[in-house]
Amino acid sequence: MKLTRRRLIATLTGCALPMAFLTPVRADERAAWDLWKSRFLAGNGRVIDHLQNGVSHSEGQGYGLLLAQAFGDREAFDAIEGWTREHLLIRDDALMAWRWSPAGNRDDALAGNDWHTATDGDLFRAWALMRAEVFSGWGDRRGTVEAIANALAALCLEPDPRAPDEPILTPGAEAMSEPDRVLFNPSYIMPRALRELGLYTEREALIRAADHGETILAELAATGLVPDWVLVTRDGFRPAEGFGANHGYDAIRVALYLHWSGNAAHPARTQKQEIWTDEARVPVVLTPQGEVLERSTYPGYRAVADLIRCGPNDPVEDAGEPYYPATLGLMSSVARRESGLC
Repeated sequence: MKLTRRRLIATLTGCALPMAFLTPVRADERAAWDLWKSRFLAGNGRVIDHLQNGVSHSEGQGYGLLLAQAFGDREAFDAIEGWTREHLLIRDDALMAWRWSPAGNRDDALAGNDWHTATDGDLFRAWALMRAEVFSGWGDRRGTVEAIANALAALCLEPDPRAPDEPILTPGAEAMSEPDRVLFNPSYIMPRALRELGLYTEREALIRAADHGETILAELAATGLVPDWVLVTRDGFRPAEGFGANHGYDAIRVALYLHWSGNAAHPARTQKQEIWTDEARVPVVLTPQGEVLERSTYPGYRAVADLIRCGPNDPVEDAGEPYYPATLGLMSSVARRESGLC
């Protein structure tokens, strides 16, 4: 049975999302969005990561699409989706290639395009398209959303080696996975997006991936700070060789997504309240045991910390802030409006 706008809103029990669209965006929040667009969004809809030699990636396109919808910017939304369709949909399935490099990029590490996928980009794109139809009324997106959801379920879920009936969301369609070990990025678990997509497309596997993802995050939090990457094996968690084992820049998103999903009591969220204090320099890279390795003064990271602590909501315009913290800062603003926790 088709999930209509009214039915989806009614089905999302306890979800503050519909009410959030009745809350006007504050002037300072819109100014922050306009600054973000002026710095990172080209007129043709390409989201640019200047710190990575001007490349674009599926994450940025997915995040940009979600933010455009959340700020009610139809023009930016259509431009971002148009560029994505033209440049990143080069695979045989409905998923995006994860990286596009501009012509003349001389950095050998970033030269050329990469057709492999990154699950977070596809998840956020599908979620943004769903929200655009259901909550913004921006056209019929069902076919595209269902195609992405089907591809995510078919290509980006693997059985947990410890519990084969439970699905693990993998970091990409080509991510390393074997019967006895699965590569896992905790920051790719966005429970709200997975559940809403699962409801909208009637893909139970995505809802189960959200539920089991939260279980894994709780298990990891019981051992220390949640790492950027880990292997889930039959014998438990192991470091993923060649991937970051600290609680670093990836893991910043874990507490943000749990908060956005309304899960105030989750240990992977509450553990950050003790770390993210009101210090001016926010800890951004720590060992799993809590030793601070790097700090940052970028306002975007401070915005995430303030969100988790339910502290001040004061968007700061910083023309020198790179794409990643600036984007997390905007997402924190949206999460604050939509979570109902602060």
